[in-house]
Amino acid sequence: MELYKKGASTPAVIAFLLASPWTNLPIMIILFGFFGVKALLFVVFAIIVAIITGLIYQMLDKKGLIECGKHTVEVKDDFSILKDIKRRWKEYKFSIKNLKNDTIGVLKGSWELAKMVLWWILIGMFLASVARAYIPQDFFINYMGATLIGLVVTLILATIIEVCSEGTSPLAFEIFRQTGAFGNSFIFLMAGVATDYTEIGLIWSNIGKRAALWLPIITVPQIIILGYLFNTLL
Repeated sequence: MELYKKGASTPAVIAFLLASPWTNLPIMIILFGFFGVKALLFVVFAIIVAIITGLIYQMLDKKGLIECGKHTVEVKDDFSILKDIKRRWKEYKFSIKNLKNDTIGVLKGSWELAKMVLWWILIGMFLASVARAYIPQDFFINYMGATLIGLVVTLILATIIEVCSEGTSPLAFEIFRQTGAFGNSFIFLMAGVATDYTEIGLIWSNIGKRAALWLPIITVPQIIILGYLFNTLL
């Protein structure tokens, strides 16, 4: 939302919202720890879903079917991101004082992020432990297995349970451990973001109701198709 208020377009904000939970460093470390090399599929296809959704939002924006960014800044046709980066790099004064201050700032930010993420990881691990101890394996296999019903049930549970990407990762791994259905784990993680009522509410209140309602309409079919393909091919 801060990017939106700084001038980012609605499609760019939506793409960022979908990709950032699975492409940030802490969650990538967690996913690779749980799923190994297969975690790369989460990252790659989260980016693909985000890009496709962003492009669809661009088309909707051109047709006036979503709210335009109130704070969007017009970009000149001759603007070059590469040239702008080079300019900023040249203007930065490399000195011991600046490097020290920047390093301290990065470390403080990392510590604040670590404190925030750690609690969600602990909550997720607690929920996964409860699921492992008290939910029969038959339930996972029958209702959350590699079937169409399993995909739908996983989608519904993801909509209800999703609280934070770090917190849902242990639960997603528990689903994979119990059922072997990688596609269900993908749906549990991705659909949790796409159908999270807090994020939809933020879009609704800051951008507009049409932009909010289009999010699950566009993303959920993509996620279900990818989940089905993962279950079929992997």
